[in-house]
Amino acid sequence: MSDLQIGLLIVGAAVVAVVLIFNWIQERRFRKQANAAFQGPSTDALMQATPHGAHDRVEPALRESVLEGNDGNDVGEPHVRLDVGLPSVDEAIAPLDEAPVLHPAATERRPAAGQPPAVSPPPYDELIEYRVRIGCDGAMANVFAEAFKQTRALGKAIRWLGLPVGAAAWEDVQPWRDARYQQVTVTMQLADRNGAVQEEQLAGLCGVLQAETQAHGLSLACDDMADALERAQAIDRFCVDVDVLIGLNVVARGEGAVNLTRIVHEAESSGMVLGGDGVYQLLDSRGEPLYALCNHDAEPFAAEAVEGQTSRGVTLQFDVPRVPDGLKVFDGMVAFGRKLANETGGILVDDNLRPLTDTGIEKIRSQLMRIYERMEARGVPSGSRRSLRLFS
Repeated sequence: MSDLQIGLLIVGAAVVAVVLIFNWIQERRFRKQANAAFQGPSTDALMQATPHGAHDRVEPALRESVLEGNDGNDVGEPHVRLDVGLPSVDEAIAPLDEAPVLHPAATERRPAAGQPPAVSPPPYDELIEYRVRIGCDGAMANVFAEAFKQTRALGKAIRWLGLPVGAAAWEDVQPWRDARYQQVTVTMQLADRNGAVQEEQLAGLCGVLQAETQAHGLSLACDDMADALERAQAIDRFCVDVDVLIGLNVVARGEGAVNLTRIVHEAESSGMVLGGDGVYQLLDSRGEPLYALCNHDAEPFAAEAVEGQTSRGVTLQFDVPRVPDGLKVFDGMVAFGRKLANETGGILVDDNLRPLTDTGIEKIRSQLMRIYERMEARGVPSGSRRSLRLFS
């Protein structure tokens, strides 16, 4: 081997060594930079994982028979919207903790001295509402008077929420007030007991607001209608699955009749109040009905009971999704029904006039438990504000 060849080999080896050392240095430097960039502060609460709801999904057995009695036949009458042919929608509706809803102003950080107040998001319920946003630039509340009136005729619940100029908290828009707004949000509820919102209703809302904002030089942004319609259908199917009305009856034995005067006395002694429709109701602290008592006969209960008045029977009704702590309320209704039966010499029966035994009551109770677990898992607890809106 010549001196030239040996020299070239030495030079080549040196070049390779230099390249390897350079690459090692660069790799080490980049690794340090990457570690610094992706390592977050360990005390930042916003980086901590938020647990999902504690309940597992529970499938209620409401396809063939809504509520089974002691021999498998129906005990409670389903609500008029119950449709046993619709598919399950457990995967279609996200639980409450997966959707940002009802953002409270109290969770916003307080601004530093000299800075404007932090503006809270509007209390928009993403699960059950469609949203339209209006940039107002200090517009007076009375600008929206005509649109306010027209949107009320669209057939679904509407909410008008406004952020006053210089304020941090949103309020209900009232067109007759002397107020100026920097932003307004209008929402339409996607479903209720009349069914899911229709495309023409969403289009009508956007059309009314577009005409109003154009007339006053305001900006408008409507959320995606296709997405809202899909959510509306999913919510409606879910509501149909759990929308159940239970009826328990106290009837006379044989061909006799029950004493209405005694029943009225027991109802009033139990704290029930007579409504204008002639139906007694037990109300909670919010004034919402827990269960109701109505007369089987066509004549409703009167404010002044007639001594000795009789009836073929009375019915206790329990609106399942609208009642908080439903199992406890159901137990109370059953106990009250049994008391009425004992006081009048009657019998507690289902809607097919079969006596309700302890076994039959327990079957109803078990299915109620599955319904309530499912509602909790979907972010619609029974008797909650959201539930009262959907089942209205």
